[in-house]
Amino acid sequence: MIRKYITEKRSWLLLLAVLQLIIIFVAYVDAAIPLLPVLYIVLLNVLLCLAFVFLRYSKETRFYRSLEAWDQIYDLHAVIEPGSPLERIVHEAVIAQTDRYKRESSVNYQLLESEKDDLLSWIHEVKTPLTAMQLMIERLPDETLQRQLMYEWLRIHHLLDQQLHQKRIPFMRNDLFIENISLEPVLNKEIRALKSWCISKGIGFDVELEVEEVLTDGKWLAFMLRQLLTNAVKYSEASDILIRSGEKDGHAVLTIEDSGQGIDPRDLPRIYDKGFTSSRGRQDGAATGMGLYLTRQVAEPLLISIHAVSVPGEGSIFTLTFPRENDFQRITGV
Repeated sequence: MIRKYITEKRSWLLLLAVLQLIIIFVAYVDAAIPLLPVLYIVLLNVLLCLAFVFLRYSKETRFYRSLEAWDQIYDLHAVIEPGSPLERIVHEAVIAQTDRYKRESSVNYQLLESEKDDLLSWIHEVKTPLTAMQLMIERLPDETLQRQLMYEWLRIHHLLDQQLHQKRIPFMRNDLFIENISLEPVLNKEIRALKSWCISKGIGFDVELEVEEVLTDGKWLAFMLRQLLTNAVKYSEASDILIRSGEKDGHAVLTIEDSGQGIDPRDLPRIYDKGFTSSRGRQDGAATGMGLYLTRQVAEPLLISIHAVSVPGEGSIFTLTFPRENDFQRITGV
């Protein structure tokens, strides 16, 4: 701050220095004026100016130091009252700008909330005709047409489900209910939802659960498994998807292993990035690049770590490591 203060007062300091040099110059060229007393007076002036600058520094920079330490939030109580007319101009400008931002933020927040509520309402409304459509598809006599329509129905249902949970994720901490969840019914429900798609692709499931319960939120766990199982089915052909649970270092672990096309090593660090579809995913028009991104977004508040291992052409293994009970002490309200 002192360097900025000197830079701010540079013109005044230069003026004072020039005035002292002029006095010395006049005493030097005018023999009638004794030089030593003038030098003594100039030295006293310089010391007096330095003392004045030192004393004024703290007072004149107090307001700006508080402004510099201000954390840029809308609360201006951390900024002290101005002590000079120029500081008052700055203070009033900051207050006016902050008030304007408050009003704009409030309006924008209300608009976003309204749009979010409208979208969620629309998604719930769309689910009704989707359910009716599923029943009609199941009654079709042509099995080939039925499988094709059911696949497209699953895509629509999956995209709507992603959109619904994406809007809820920012507020999911208010919706968490942590308890011991039995893995088998959750997995069975998600596998059944993919049944028609799996049959058409010749895909089966091999489930072996050494650890039957995990500590988490059942609804959000189901969403995570839905994304991982959907990806496994999407990128596999005529093979089994292996689902295993066990324990490692005191943590429950769930692995989902497929024998699909796998992930390129250079793409592996980016698979959780929003919208990233990888070089293989670009060839698939159904890829949105949102499934694994949303899975990671949900996993963080649940303290679930995700680890992926993949070999191109051989398949992928996704491992979910669940927290222990005392780990949830970091989650507010749990």
